[in-house]
Amino acid sequence: MEEYLPLIIQLVSGAVGGNIAGSLMKNSSLGTLWNSVAGILGGGLGGSILSMIGLGTDGGMDISGILGSIAGGGVGGGVVMAIIGLIKKTMNK
Repeated sequence: MEEYLPLIIQLVSGAVGGNIAGSLMKNSSLGTLWNSVAGILGGGLGGSILSMIGLGTDGGMDISGILGSIAGGGVGGGVVMAIIGLIKKTMNK
């Protein structure tokens, strides 16, 4: 279970990041459910990208690893939700 903890943190942080981005970008918001789904996707991607470039966790759950998972997931979730929201907004014009 411990090896999955960084991923779980990234996915939850991604959902939160997606909803924060949705609340900040009201015109591009997808609604709570879809902001969360986009955020979860982005959280997983963000955490994976950080791990690939050496800034993510290596499986250790010290404070820096936890904070890295939260940051990577939250930022990734917000970015993916914003991109999807802007695409949706553009297609509806």
